[in-house]
Amino acid sequence: MKIPLFAVAVALIINILWGANPVAVKVGLVAFPPLWSAFFRFAIGIVCIAAWARFNRIRLWPQRSEWPGLLVLATWFMTQIGMMNFGINLTSGASAAVMTATFPFFAGVFAHFMIAGDRLSVAKFIGLLIAFLGVALVLTGGRIPQELSRANLGDLILLASTILLGGRMIFTARLVSKIEPTRVVLWQMLLSLAGFAAGAALWEDIIWNEVGWIPIGALLYQGVVIAGLAFMINAWLIKRYSPSVIVSFAFISPLSGVALSALLLDDELSWDLAMGTTLVGIGLIILTRRAQVR
Repeated sequence: MKIPLFAVAVALIINILWGANPVAVKVGLVAFPPLWSAFFRFAIGIVCIAAWARFNRIRLWPQRSEWPGLLVLATWFMTQIGMMNFGINLTSGASAAVMTATFPFFAGVFAHFMIAGDRLSVAKFIGLLIAFLGVALVLTGGRIPQELSRANLGDLILLASTILLGGRMIFTARLVSKIEPTRVVLWQMLLSLAGFAAGAALWEDIIWNEVGWIPIGALLYQGVVIAGLAFMINAWLIKRYSPSVIVSFAFISPLSGVALSALLLDDELSWDLAMGTTLVGIGLIILTRRAQVR
C-alpha cells in the first residue's frame, strides 16, 4: 500500500505528541488518581470531538446496527485505559513511554488475523521481535528480577494494557471501515465515561492540595491534544492506510517519551532503558520500511 509523504509526516508528528502522553499522565497523577485522570481526560476529549463534528456537520448518533461494535469497543477501551493509568502510576515515565510504544507488535499480530491483506510477513515479524526484545530489557533491567517490585508490577500492568491497545487499534480499524471515524472515537469515550466516573467516586480521592496549573495543564494536554486531536487523526489514518503500517510509526514515541521524562521528571537514563529504547526504535523502523512512501 502506498502512503503519501504528507501522511507519513502527520503520523510522525502525532506519535511525537503521543510519546509525551505517559509523561503528561504521570504529571497529572500527582493530583488526579488513575480513574479520575481518565474521566477528566476523556470528558475534555468528548467536548473537543463534539465541537469538531458540529463544525463539520458530522452525524454523531449511531445507527442501530452500529451499537454492538461500539459497545464492545467502549468496554475494551475502558479496560485498556484504566490499566494504562494504573501501570503508569506504579512505574517511571520513561519506562511507561517505552512500554506503551510497543503496541504495534500486538497490533501486527491482531491485524494478521483480523484484517484481510494485512499479513504478518517474515520481515514484519523480525522487526516486531527486535522491538519486543527491547521491552524485555526494560522489564528485566538486564537481569532476572529476584522479586516483584512496585515498578515491575507497573510495567507488567502496562504490558497487559499495551496488548489490549494493539488489539483495540485493529478492532477500531475494522469499525471505521463501516462507521464514520468521528462517531467511533466519540462513542468509545462517551460510553466508557460513566464507568470511569463510578470507579473514581467509589475508590479514589482527588488530592486537592496538589491541584495546580501543572497537573491541570497535563490533563488538558491529554484531553485536547491526545484524546481530541491525536485520536481523530489516527482514526482517519488507519481508515485510509494499512493499520499495521500506520501504528508502526510509533517507533518515534519511546524516543520522545524517554527524552521528556528525563527533562521534566528527572528520570534516570540507565543503560537498560537506553538499550531497550534503541531496540524498540530499530524494530519499529524495520516495520515502517515495509510501507511504500510516495
